[in-house]
Amino acid sequence: MFFRSEIAQVLSGIDPAILSQVPSYCPGLKPTVPGHEIFCTIVVIGQKVQRHHVGQRVLVQADYRWLKTLNSNGATGYNFEGGLQQYLLFDERIIVDPESGESFLIPTEGGLGASAAALVEPWACVESSYLYEERRAVLSGGRLLIAAEKGQTVQGVQECFAGSETVASAVCFCMEDKQADAIKKIGLPSVRVESLEDLKNGSFDDILYFGNQKERIELLNDKLAAKGILNIILGSQRVGKPVSIDVGRVHYGMTRLIGTVGSNASESYRSIPQTGEIRDEDRATVVGAGGPMGQMHVIRLICAGKKNLSLTATDLDDGRLASLESKVRPLLERHKAEYRSINTQKSPDADSYSYFALMAPVGALVAQAVEHSRPAALINIFAGIPAGVKQELNLDRYIENRCYMFGTSGSRREDMKVVLEKALSGQLDTNCSVDAVSGMAGAIDGIRAVENRALPGKIVVYPALTKMPLLTLAEVCRRYPSVADKLRGGIWTKEAEQELMKTAE
Repeated sequence: MFFRSEIAQVLSGIDPAILSQVPSYCPGLKPTVPGHEIFCTIVVIGQKVQRHHVGQRVLVQADYRWLKTLNSNGATGYNFEGGLQQYLLFDERIIVDPESGESFLIPTEGGLGASAAALVEPWACVESSYLYEERRAVLSGGRLLIAAEKGQTVQGVQECFAGSETVASAVCFCMEDKQADAIKKIGLPSVRVESLEDLKNGSFDDILYFGNQKERIELLNDKLAAKGILNIILGSQRVGKPVSIDVGRVHYGMTRLIGTVGSNASESYRSIPQTGEIRDEDRATVVGAGGPMGQMHVIRLICAGKKNLSLTATDLDDGRLASLESKVRPLLERHKAEYRSINTQKSPDADSYSYFALMAPVGALVAQAVEHSRPAALINIFAGIPAGVKQELNLDRYIENRCYMFGTSGSRREDMKVVLEKALSGQLDTNCSVDAVSGMAGAIDGIRAVENRALPGKIVVYPALTKMPLLTLAEVCRRYPSVADKLRGGIWTKEAEQELMKTAE
């Protein structure tokens, strides 16, 4: 029995009459074309096109964040036809950001090959997780909840704000009158409530909790809105038992958890890093490093140029780790990073780290990272653990070590520009990700290979090659010796791509 899911329709951000004129818009049960990591050359333009021209080489930022669906955004390769076809139709009324006026077809000059340019998009998702700027104060104009247990002193609330900014509304749940009086003295427009259970889930941008009660923390975690911050002020106490936290929303909802062992709420905000960037002297690990995105993280970390970086790559597959090591060895000499790989199915990794990049959508890995954390550890939850998935965490260790969990989903146009510049300057070779190539005849086999995790790296599809099947780089070398001569240390190149286009069909 087969089921077909319905594709979300765009609900806002554009006149519905315009959408009805776009043949590549495919909501509901209309057939669509996948593929959102795209590089293309413009061959024809309509009479009303103003921003683009024939011959322009562009890569595609596929996520149109101003076009809202029920739970996400409009996107190329989803509710707009994607790149697994020879010709793809774009509409300027769709691809130009109405706020910035920027096109989401990004001109790509400088001689990059098609594969290197197309791979900017997935690399930008990796880049975004390191460059996204974290909020480090109570949200101006947001919704604030302050909860305090009996015996706790409410301190540092005013210092949690950036300058003279304030919130639109504040709710307080206080066990003692003097706690409510302390909040009133700050001048917040607050309302005191008798119960937290009656407050709507997902409704607060910042929650300050002065206390250490497991059940209360779990309840407050559910009250966080998207991009909300839960700040736990222990006041020299301990929780004493694991706490169930929605780790899935850290990635998809971009919620954040901070805390302090002290009594001043502002200490927690001050410990938030500006970004999730790797730091000098970090002892880092990429968990699930052998897959396509894990390999990107490892290569990106090595190429970040940080001093005295120590990096451990873990996976459950020796073949994937061997493939990764062959790619990173030349980079290690250039960037002076310390590197090792571990098959954790054979040899569990008991070391501690100051930076974790988690590639597998498994909540238990987040708990493990907390247990193995060093002071000021950053925990990059890159894998999309589904929102709503909860995991018991040792919050005492998390707060004592000033850990910080964070996650991002997708990439932004500016992230793609950063990666594009790195690729053009030679700082980063996005082709390191390529493990196989295909023509249109092998595209479905490529999708199956991704589903089955049959290849450790990325598959590049060349739609102009209509008959070529899916081939690993090793198979390409056997079938097309002239293409093999153009590889560089086993890495795909622009020259190999050009030779393949001449030789294959």
